[in-house]
Amino acid sequence: MGALLALPELAAAQLIGAFWPIRSEADPRPAAKGLLARGQRVALPHVTPDGLVFREWRAGDALVAGRFGLSEPDPSLPPVEPDALIVPLAAFDRSGQRVGYGRGYYDGAISRLSRTHPVLTVGIGFAAQEVAQVPAEPHDQPLRFVITEAGVIRCAGAA
Repeated sequence: MGALLALPELAAAQLIGAFWPIRSEADPRPAAKGLLARGQRVALPHVTPDGLVFREWRAGDALVAGRFGLSEPDPSLPPVEPDALIVPLAAFDRSGQRVGYGRGYYDGAISRLSRTHPVLTVGIGFAAQEVAQVPAEPHDQPLRFVITEAGVIRCAGAA
């Protein structure tokens, strides 16, 4: 995930939403620790019935078991609004469209956060997850970048 930390646009963000991986997702935890080490703040998502709520995370903070087998921040922590999101994916295309696990949580979070400030979106995954075209629906939010072990992809469909 060195390419993630080297991304100039991400270096400019003050508060970055990351995630704890499940299944075979790419692991952003080393990058999250690197962000903290260089003085940036990191938040993790908490899945609620209304969507993702981000809460600040610091190295060593205990996480709690959440829905879908996720590790989440303590729900009593105050919500925060990241200006960048590191987004998991199951598949992606070069226009920035992605497939997650089908519940639209990240699309909703990106849409909601973008109403008040620009949000940098960076998907992380593996080169083998790239497909020619992900079918997009009107609510889908394209990623600005995708980072894999093969390098950084600046997505064509993102603003």
